[in-house]
Amino acid sequence: MDVQVGDILTMKKAHPCGEKQWKVLRTGADFRLKCLGCGHELMTPRFKAEKNIRSIQKNISTE
Repeated sequence: MDVQVGDILTMKKAHPCGEKQWKVLRTGADFRLKCLGCGHELMTPRFKAEKNIRSIQKNISTE
């Protein structure tokens, strides 16, 4: 799965705050994700995150 820094992930299950969208802050063996609802950040293993992704909104930068 092609996940890049800055992408917005919509997950299958909601965070306890009710939000399903997360911003990718770091990729690698682990993902660092930031909840777009409450701002909570977490590190999760790549395989666990990829299993729970429903959709990916690609970051389109104009650099």
